[in-house]
Amino acid sequence: MATLTKNPNVNKWVDEMIALCKPDKVVWIDGSKAQLDGLRDEAVSTGEMIKLNEEKLPGCLYHRTLPNDVARVEDRTFICSRKKEDAGPTNNWCDPKEMYAKLTPMYDGVMKGRTMYIIPYSMGPIGSPLAKVGVEVTDSIYVVLNMAIMTRMGADAFKNLGDESDDFVRGLHSKADVDPEKRYIVQFPEDNTIWSINSAYGGNVLLGKKCFALRIASYQGKNEGWMAEHMLILGIQKPNGEIKYVTAAFPSACGKTNLAMLIPPEGYTKRGYKVWTVGDDIAWLKPGEDGRLYAINPENGFFGVAPGTNEKSNFNALASTRKNTIFTNVAINNDDMTVWWEKLDKNPPVNATEWKGEKVNGPEYVAAGNKLAHPNSRFTAPAENCPCISPEFNNPKGVPISAIIFGGRRAKTAPLVYQSFNWQHGTFVGSIMASETTAAATGAVGVVRRDPMAMLPFCGYHMGDYWAHWLEMGKILGDKAPKIFNVNWFRTDDNGDFIWPGYGDNMRVLDWIIDRCEGTVDAVETPIGYEPKPEDINVEGLEGITTETVAGLLSVDKELWKEEAKGIEEFYAKFGEKLPKEMSDELAALKARLA
Repeated sequence: MATLTKNPNVNKWVDEMIALCKPDKVVWIDGSKAQLDGLRDEAVSTGEMIKLNEEKLPGCLYHRTLPNDVARVEDRTFICSRKKEDAGPTNNWCDPKEMYAKLTPMYDGVMKGRTMYIIPYSMGPIGSPLAKVGVEVTDSIYVVLNMAIMTRMGADAFKNLGDESDDFVRGLHSKADVDPEKRYIVQFPEDNTIWSINSAYGGNVLLGKKCFALRIASYQGKNEGWMAEHMLILGIQKPNGEIKYVTAAFPSACGKTNLAMLIPPEGYTKRGYKVWTVGDDIAWLKPGEDGRLYAINPENGFFGVAPGTNEKSNFNALASTRKNTIFTNVAINNDDMTVWWEKLDKNPPVNATEWKGEKVNGPEYVAAGNKLAHPNSRFTAPAENCPCISPEFNNPKGVPISAIIFGGRRAKTAPLVYQSFNWQHGTFVGSIMASETTAAATGAVGVVRRDPMAMLPFCGYHMGDYWAHWLEMGKILGDKAPKIFNVNWFRTDDNGDFIWPGYGDNMRVLDWIIDRCEGTVDAVETPIGYEPKPEDINVEGLEGITTETVAGLLSVDKELWKEEAKGIEEFYAKFGEKLPKEMSDELAALKARLA
């Protein structure tokens, strides 16, 4: 069987995986159109995928997972570092020897009667000094077709690796029996290895995504002097043509994809402002030759949550799904073989197939309180489909970052926007991020949960060491470090309604952030950071939002923040001696300012 590389490290590992899993057939994925078309046809012929309307949704496919397999499973996700303390208190840990011993028998012969697909892929543009190579072996066509969208997949991926290097991430996946009791998503950071078994859901099986691009890459970044972050990347083009790039981290369901693909309000568009999407989920950041911080999006597509995506909430995300997209666990309109999900529009299809495969009358089904699409149903769409994809998307050097933005969903505590005093304080601001939980992570909804830098489920090592790495990066960058901000679009009034309009109007806050980066606007010092003067947030053309409203959105309730400080202290206590002293110093300074 011809391999796609002369690299002995790759070929030896692949041979070991074949010997372990014992597939009937082995296929190397070269990334060619002919091969992918053949796999699509095969998936449709077996019923694993359903072909959608070729005129309305050309090249689009539908897939459903089992009802027990619809989201990431944090309780089944492990960081197997050799020392327990290196995984830290926020990760599940198991001794690597023990985990290999437990899982190896589960993989033994797991692919008998199946085909093994060997997928070489590049995270980041091929040829970029920031890119990294992975190889995933899997028994799922769904994985192959998704990886074709989400990564630069195929023979070219080996260009960055060359014939000698051992620096590739080894990913082993088998859907096995999709048994939730035997489901494991395991990262072995010191071995550059990921093993996933008994899941067929995207977040657990597209190993280039969270497993490699965040959990393994964050560990690599710590050791190699760069950062892998759960952040969108966007460019803001001013009327003079100049573009400033920002990254932003939000926990799930806080409008991250919406911000990444923002359409500026009419007043801004008329003046010539544009927004360019570089990435919607993950940023790899590294100091460039000029000492500034540069970012690439390691991915090549969007794995977005479908429900809630519509022409108003995210026109560009919806447009990205119009062709060559894979939809997972949404509903089908059987009349024309198109897709539907909650909040796409107000017209659930009458002749519908709901996400588990049952034919139903859509309006009646929804009226009875049921969901046609699973709340965590997904689209996998090529980035090139996005109407506002940045011309710099494939730039191997990445884009220079002016600002880093943190955000969460807080009803009363956090103001609309504030800026950190400096990088160290900004690291503190990122470390205390908190949000109310949503459906993307399994568990209770509406509980305040600390999610530092939106990395809690994705940091491949001890969070205390992760913060120390942030502080170290600040020292390396010095006065060229991006400025750090915190935003909160989710302040509510006494009826529980959101006060700030959000969506495209978030441009008004980004505008102030860019002005701060350029030093063209003043700020007011508060106990938590620098805030805009209310009149410096442009409210022109906004109904019902005045400068007084903005002043309210910027108010800092000291009593609430004193409570917040207690919550931070409790959270920090988890990290013991690994908590950097700078973080406890920042907490003490916050308390002093509040007093």
